[in-house]
Amino acid sequence: MEHSESIIVPIDGLNLEGELAFTPQSLGTVLFAHGSGSSRHSPRNQLVARVLRQHRIGTLLFDLLSRDEEREDQIRGHLRFDISLLARRLLRATHWYRGQHPQAVIGYFGSSTGGAAALVAAAQPDLEIGAIVSRGGRPDLAGAALPEVKAPTLLLVGSRDTQVIELNRQAITRMRCVKELRLIPGATHLFEEPGALEEVASLAAEWFETHFQQRRS
Repeated sequence: MEHSESIIVPIDGLNLEGELAFTPQSLGTVLFAHGSGSSRHSPRNQLVARVLRQHRIGTLLFDLLSRDEEREDQIRGHLRFDISLLARRLLRATHWYRGQHPQAVIGYFGSSTGGAAALVAAAQPDLEIGAIVSRGGRPDLAGAALPEVKAPTLLLVGSRDTQVIELNRQAITRMRCVKELRLIPGATHLFEEPGALEEVASLAAEWFETHFQQRRS
């Protein structure tokens, strides 16, 4: 039976709201790192999270920004590109979760600038991350962290999102971990085309399931 609960993640003196869901048979838990004005309520991330849970993968969706910061970012649009800030908060959320569940395998699902934040966080030498998936992400913004990422990483980009495809291709050449770039046929940046997001969710679930099982074996 699936267990779900609303949680508060204490970070930087803030109480960031989140949603945790898992089953006793979960292979691990994926923390979602959103970007570009999104939140834990994003229908796209919620859809992916549901599919992951169908594959025995727990999910933790939480807001990297407080409500006041989100309002500020909607006006100025600067915090969503503050990769250091987003990565630091994701990292602290990871340590918080691991403190609650010390044996859990942890993965990251990053969207847009959240993809870069996930890679920067995962590059920390004292952190063990089971797998990473980036959806329409900006891994190029992870900069010097790219060669330090150890976790198997799947980059998913729409085949019609030409600028982001090139940025992902440039970034993946700098990565030394197990890595793969997959293009979703006919999809644009937000994967709004029929079936595109479902394909993202399916590929992400397969990636996490495979690499989480390897970590547990």
